[in-house]
Amino acid sequence: MMLGTFSKWPQRRVGRWPAAVAWTVAWIAMLALDGRVDLANLAMILVLASVVAALWLPPIGCLLACTFAVLAFNWAFVPPRGSFTVDLHQHALLLATMLAVSWIVALLMARQRLLAARERRHAQRAENLRATSEALRDTDDPIERAPQLREALVQLVGTPVTLLMLRGLLPPGTDGDPCLQLGEASADEQTGLRLSLRDSRAFGPGTGRHQEQDAWYLPMRGRSASFGAALVSLRAPPAEPGEVRAHAQALCDQMGLALERAQTLRRAVQAREEANSQKLRNTLLAAISHDYRTPLATIMGAASSLHDQADRLSPEQQQRLAAMIVDEADQLSRLTDNTLQLARLDAPGLALQLDWESAEELVGSVLRRVRQRDPARRVHARIEAGLPLLRCDAVLLVQLLENLVDNALKYSDAAAPVEIVARKLGDQLVIAVGDRGPGIAPAWRERIFDVFQRGERADAPVGPSHESGARRGAGVGLAVCRAIARAHGGQLTLRARSRGGSSFECALPAVDPPEPAAAAAAENARP
Repeated sequence: MMLGTFSKWPQRRVGRWPAAVAWTVAWIAMLALDGRVDLANLAMILVLASVVAALWLPPIGCLLACTFAVLAFNWAFVPPRGSFTVDLHQHALLLATMLAVSWIVALLMARQRLLAARERRHAQRAENLRATSEALRDTDDPIERAPQLREALVQLVGTPVTLLMLRGLLPPGTDGDPCLQLGEASADEQTGLRLSLRDSRAFGPGTGRHQEQDAWYLPMRGRSASFGAALVSLRAPPAEPGEVRAHAQALCDQMGLALERAQTLRRAVQAREEANSQKLRNTLLAAISHDYRTPLATIMGAASSLHDQADRLSPEQQQRLAAMIVDEADQLSRLTDNTLQLARLDAPGLALQLDWESAEELVGSVLRRVRQRDPARRVHARIEAGLPLLRCDAVLLVQLLENLVDNALKYSDAAAPVEIVARKLGDQLVIAVGDRGPGIAPAWRERIFDVFQRGERADAPVGPSHESGARRGAGVGLAVCRAIARAHGGQLTLRARSRGGSSFECALPAVDPPEPAAAAAAENARP
């Protein structure tokens, strides 16, 4: 039984010099003490040397060394000296005891060294599992840790390893396109990897399935399915193949659990995004259906009156009804533009039509449009001299300023002025729209920038029954304005004015325009 364990002795280099030194010192001591101590004491020195040498010699070498030492002791010290003959029975018993004790010590030392080596291997494997587990725990994408898993398997078996891992869901066929392969594999080996992945079972030597293979195919198992597979080549059967395979499978299963967890998280995020998108869609539809109803009813009423009673209406009444239709249609148009623009700005991969624009032209365009719609209101601008050009999408910035001016006109008295101010502030160009209205309640000064939120006036009475007739719209205008500002790398903020009213300030980065020659070259280089 004990000898049967020697074939499993770990293949490692054992130092021979300490054992040789121990035997040499022992023989020198026995020769020096020959004639001064009796034969039994000399035998104790030999037994001590065999114990010390067993610390470094392999088991078979230790047994052979002990046998040779006992024979040499018989030749050199046991009477009659110079021969292997033993005259006295007690001398024969002494030699037999020496040999038996030396062998037992050698076997016990070999056993302890074997157990110590196994413990070291187990400790290394446990540390390997711990390091792999921590690495997989600290990453959002376990596939990034695939090289670390491959290196751990290579260190375990000392042979090439190939990994096949799913990027997403397992396809219905045998197509490997959604899989990531790390390492080389023949066509047959790739088929074996996909088979192990789909069946979620290991095969190869010692697994009970396809044992004629010269490699292990180990699935990366999660709780519900496999999410990859590993091909571990076997050039020669490893020591303790069952334990090595179990450890390799444990490493693969850790990766499988991490891949399953990452896929579950991706599905959860996707489901949450879809739920939010559906919620946004439902809220948008509800808001649009509610806020379109009033202007549509007004348009229908005015149009019906013009159609059915035109001959009974005075020219002034007809003009008033026509103006009402134009105003409500313009309201619907702006509501539609804001809603579509918000959906566009929230879409991934947004590309703005950027060009160099002056703040004077942007503000002037807004003033012309506003004064055409409402010439009686006092909207004026104050623009600082020498402002730099803006790298922006002019259509979007004009829409931002128009929304802010419309809000200022809507929420302030007819006689209250509305100001558009453009100035340079540090490395930013700030365009502000201010009014002298009642202002925004403190609790709403951030919430009004959220989609479908319409803030309360600072002087509004508390209670659910309060509703201003001027407050129309789906509550997307300021959300669109902030989205436009952020798309340009800026920010839109609300500041309460000291003498009443609100100032919405859009701060945009002021970037120096290119030199005229460089700009012309860039313009000519455009396709």
